[in-house]
Amino acid sequence: MTLGLYVEGGRLQGLHPVTKLLGMLALFTATFLTDDVVALLPLAALIALLGAAAGALGNFARLRGLLLLVFGMTFVIWSLFYPEGDPFLVRGPLRLSVEGMRFAAGIGLKLVAFIGVGIVFLSATRIEEFAYALHRIGLPHKVAFTITLTFRLVPVFLDSATSVVQAQRCRGYDFDRGGPLARLRRYVPILVPVFVGALRRADGMAIALDSRGFQSAGRRTSFAPYRFAAADAAALLAVAGVTAGYGWLWRAGGL
Repeated sequence: MTLGLYVEGGRLQGLHPVTKLLGMLALFTATFLTDDVVALLPLAALIALLGAAAGALGNFARLRGLLLLVFGMTFVIWSLFYPEGDPFLVRGPLRLSVEGMRFAAGIGLKLVAFIGVGIVFLSATRIEEFAYALHRIGLPHKVAFTITLTFRLVPVFLDSATSVVQAQRCRGYDFDRGGPLARLRRYVPILVPVFVGALRRADGMAIALDSRGFQSAGRRTSFAPYRFAAADAAALLAVAGVTAGYGWLWRAGGL
């Protein structure tokens, strides 16, 4: 099972890393500017099209449980506790109104859109490209490396935990016996080997970084040559136009 999200061969993968990073930030900004579900629908459609271009539909399918959970929980909570509008159903502190349900749908779709933009970006961008883009927009190399280190280590730790669970199953340890709390308690023993493995990996990584001159103050170079092309300019103009349009509507009070 592949724990990373990067997909080979998509149409967006050939764009410059800075283009992909700025495009992600632009779409984040456009999504942030509105809570209206009608205004968010075109953005959601655009994100879906970009996901198809990046070959990320498989990742959306893998994470559909998370997306549905985020939308469903947000919709339920905001629908029941939205303080404005004419309620058609009141039960104590709980109230349902058309305005509340519309607002809840907008907030839920907004959060899903945020996650969707991140999925598209990670599907089209390698971790080293992400670090390169952060460095090129002005972040210090150490800061850029620290940010991208999270994306490197989470799959590694998940893979380590999966290996420990499979090893325990081979030894006859039953994780599925009992109720939900009993099953949860059965996973506690795997924390020790996972954390021990994490400490070993951190120590090994620190040694490897020092041996490669991580503390050096010299100019950093990139192994892969990245060139800004016409497709990058077109992509940046397109996302800038979308963001500018939503910004204009927001300033005009239309969102």
